[in-house]
Amino acid sequence: MSHPNRRDFLKRSSTAAVGAAALGALQRGAFAAGDDTIRIGLIGSGGRGSQACVQALSTEGKVQLVAIGDAFEDQLKAALNGIRNAFADRPERVAVDEDHKFVGLDAYRKVIDSDVDLVILATPPGFRPTHFEYAVEKGRHVFMEKPVAVDAPGVRQALAAAEQAKQKNLKVGVGLQRRHQNCYLEIVPRVHDGEVGEITAMRVFWNSGGVWEPNQGPYHLSREECGSEIEYQMRNWYYYNWLCGDHICEQHIHNLDVGCWLKNAYPVSARGVGGREVRTDPKYGEIFDHHCVEYFFEDGSFMLSECTHMRGCWSDVSEHAVGTKGTVDLNNNSNPRNNKIVTFQGSGFSYRGDNPNPYQIEHDKLFAAIREGKSYNEAEYGAKSTMVSVLGRMCTYSGKQISWEEALNNGRRVTPEDIPNLTFDSTPPTVPNEQGEYPVPVPGVTAVT
Repeated sequence: MSHPNRRDFLKRSSTAAVGAAALGALQRGAFAAGDDTIRIGLIGSGGRGSQACVQALSTEGKVQLVAIGDAFEDQLKAALNGIRNAFADRPERVAVDEDHKFVGLDAYRKVIDSDVDLVILATPPGFRPTHFEYAVEKGRHVFMEKPVAVDAPGVRQALAAAEQAKQKNLKVGVGLQRRHQNCYLEIVPRVHDGEVGEITAMRVFWNSGGVWEPNQGPYHLSREECGSEIEYQMRNWYYYNWLCGDHICEQHIHNLDVGCWLKNAYPVSARGVGGREVRTDPKYGEIFDHHCVEYFFEDGSFMLSECTHMRGCWSDVSEHAVGTKGTVDLNNNSNPRNNKIVTFQGSGFSYRGDNPNPYQIEHDKLFAAIREGKSYNEAEYGAKSTMVSVLGRMCTYSGKQISWEEALNNGRRVTPEDIPNLTFDSTPPTVPNEQGEYPVPVPGVTAVT
């Protein structure tokens, strides 16, 4: 097909007015005949973005990376080289010409405005709602990494875009890959079927030594190596709330999402404590190194959440639930036998099957839905699970008990007001003092609504 016909085809396949059966037959026939290609644009070419792109290009059928955008040219070049090396035996899958390598804070628009069918959104999550909204406006299918926002206004923006995506029949995947992992897919439905009775309590953990160190290259540059405060914070994005949302949002969201999935509900309120105990150096920006939150559900059940970035302490990444008839133990360990249900009656179940890479499976399912014309939209639960993590951070920063409704409707913005017009000369939401220290939230003092 020529590009105009290919675009016409994909527009037809995304029109909600077409009957579901006819739509499915139309898409299956075109893709089965091998006369169409899903053209991909990558926005944010860091480690996760590059990996997601490789996984997207590893799906079945004809796929091509045709555009790439990043705020920083050095990162874009390294990522594109890595992706090309991954497909050295299939070079036709990486077809990015010089005119489709976009650098700068407006690169996302240029990628989305290109002749692409699907975009991968993998920048720091503070940009996610704006990028998602623009992709949906332009009629692009989307894979976006979690979290989908870092504050309540961003969650509301993502929810609105999710609804627009549904109306346009656009397919949306979200990088909460446990929802595509075999051991979870085997066990969670058994919980929903009542095997352990009603869930009364849950514990979810991401306690670890943390992630990469700031100011240590090749891309996490020092302040002296950067041209502005915005560049410095973006180079070390994990340590600034407007970009990351703190590690309770960027990382612990996985476990919080599983807890809500097990419960098949979202909390109505929460309270918590947190702070900076070991990562007190100014280079660690403004985020906490530990959070402990108690979430409450409408039926009186609760979920205890812990996440830490403390080296030398006990580590655990897992989810657990207590029901009226039994217990559930889940974790992301490579040994699937550790994922189990044990009932009080003496019978038990342990998942003993295989666990193929869920990062690949989430792309396989998304691209199959595009080709087959099936409804596929993970944005709503992605946004709600993001809100669970934002609610937890609001509680630990403020030291207050906060309801879901107040947090969602009145939570303060931590991102800049006008992200589409952000430049490297802009002033970020927080700046350091003369000693390089950033304002760190103080429970009992910091206002979050």
